[in-house]
Amino acid sequence: MQLWYDGMMSGASAVAEGAVTDPETLRMLYGTTIPSAAARRFSVGRLSFEMLGGDLRTIRFDGVEVVRGIQYLVRDRDWGTLSPEVRDLHVEDAGRASTIVYAADCMGPDGDRLSYRARIHATERSLDFTVDAEAMDDVTTNRLGFCVLHPAGLAGAPLQIEHGDGTLNDSCFPILIDPWQPFTDIKTLTHRQGGLTVTCQLTGDSFEMEDQRNWSDASFKTYVRPLAKPWPYLVRAGTRDRQTVRLEIAGDAERSDAPASDAIVIEIGEPVGTMPRVGLMITPEQAETMQRADLEHAGVQDLLLSFEAQTGHGLAEMRALALAVEGTPQRKTLECVIAAVGDLDVELGAVAGMVAEAGLNIDAIAVYPAPDLQSTPPGSVWPNCPPLAEIYAAARRAFPGLPLGGGMFSYFTELNRKRPPVDQLDFVAHATCPIVHAADDLSVMQSLEAVPHILRSARAIIGDRPYRLGPVTIGMRQNPYGSRTMLNSLRDRIPMALADPRQDGRFAAAWTIGYAAMTEEAGLDVLFLGALTGPLGVVDNVERRPVFKAVKLLAGMAGDERLACHSSMPRKVLAVAAGGSVVVANLTAEALEVSVMGEPIALEPFGIASLPSPRP
Repeated sequence: MQLWYDGMMSGASAVAEGAVTDPETLRMLYGTTIPSAAARRFSVGRLSFEMLGGDLRTIRFDGVEVVRGIQYLVRDRDWGTLSPEVRDLHVEDAGRASTIVYAADCMGPDGDRLSYRARIHATERSLDFTVDAEAMDDVTTNRLGFCVLHPAGLAGAPLQIEHGDGTLNDSCFPILIDPWQPFTDIKTLTHRQGGLTVTCQLTGDSFEMEDQRNWSDASFKTYVRPLAKPWPYLVRAGTRDRQTVRLEIAGDAERSDAPASDAIVIEIGEPVGTMPRVGLMITPEQAETMQRADLEHAGVQDLLLSFEAQTGHGLAEMRALALAVEGTPQRKTLECVIAAVGDLDVELGAVAGMVAEAGLNIDAIAVYPAPDLQSTPPGSVWPNCPPLAEIYAAARRAFPGLPLGGGMFSYFTELNRKRPPVDQLDFVAHATCPIVHAADDLSVMQSLEAVPHILRSARAIIGDRPYRLGPVTIGMRQNPYGSRTMLNSLRDRIPMALADPRQDGRFAAAWTIGYAAMTEEAGLDVLFLGALTGPLGVVDNVERRPVFKAVKLLAGMAGDERLACHSSMPRKVLAVAAGGSVVVANLTAEALEVSVMGEPIALEPFGIASLPSPRP
């Protein structure tokens, strides 16, 4: 058997992911001249996988994705992921097996170093990934070791867990998103997927699973070192660590009777409710530089006015918001974070006083206590915070007659773990961000798969209460898992960054249409699609970004009857249909031909197109 690697006969196939290298094209698509990281593709008979930065992803058997990824991670004290420098990569072909070996070096923010050697051995039905690591200095880390990602599509699939003491537990991957660890003390996981049985054995440390759909990752994650143990923790210089993940695959994938086709087809179905209102966020800092013409042209129905009293926002900031939106027709919601450390009536009364003195006319208020801005993982001590019921009652007294919202300033994870008394709220809200754990292009686009899971799980918590989702952004506006968002002066793709370069490119426009497409079943009241200006905005300091067009198209559909859209290849193309038009988005970096109800259209890389719907 011959396997190709980087165009040379040396053991396995490796093809760069995406061939875009032209700086202008890169800037147009991704908002940066840094190319997408190269993914090497390998195959051994019926088994295939990709390698990116030393990690494995998209592990398939007979074309069926059985494991989404196997990563060896070094996380710093803020949960930032250290990028390894991979060196000495070598691939050997032994006929019916292939072996990949490499070395890697990591450096923490304080200059602390860790090195490791990796060995990956693959056959047609098995894969072993072993890492031997050594701390060159004292290393401070929140996590050091393997994470195994299981596709979100396995929700509900049968799963057997072998624990450290050898006991077995028959269960399934959670259907609704689990707020905590569904399984702990894991030695072996065996899941059934169609006609396949996939066994994942983990050695070298203690493992548990978390439901990464909480953060809009399209996966369940089995990871090393329980969160109940202290973190960050110190790994002394000279410490050595050895861990192994072994996959074994039995059976044969079930075959569909439908003929295989490479055609991408969008079918328009029956009504599925009403398109939500579309909104944008404005902060006091952005209010001073925003242009009314941009807001008018975007055509959105709602504005989210963000006011963070706990950071020192006061009357000047309230006046900036009032001046920016005075006389605008949008429904205005004041999103207010309070310190929640003293008398709630005094604190919220002061906010109400500033609203009145600034002359800010608002239609609703949403209140969030500052202690809830930081996540509370398993094993952590919950921060001092007044009961949400008391906060909401004080907000009612301070803003009598106004619709009151609550939930979480941050993400669904925190809403899922600290569920508000929804009977005291007129609407419930939370944000999402796809780059909490990974920021490569594939992972960000895959996050769209998790959106329906989040919405179903949220509805199970809030019932039929009006649901306001957002701001929905690629960049991270606030980091609940560390002391700050990550700096990104190089404009690269990094987790937990406020400024993500793709916001400037077509990528964000396609991702935004894809996100809206995945909200069909939610019955949303409002979908906040980022900010008007700033790093998360649809407008930068000079011009309207490509995502501006996506928001404008969706805003034009708000309130119209929505029709179901089915894509034959949802990982490549998604669509939204309402109000006599269909908006289609290409989620890939390649040009595609798409048939929409029998009408062919050409989509440029990450392109979006609007065309008349076949139904009025």
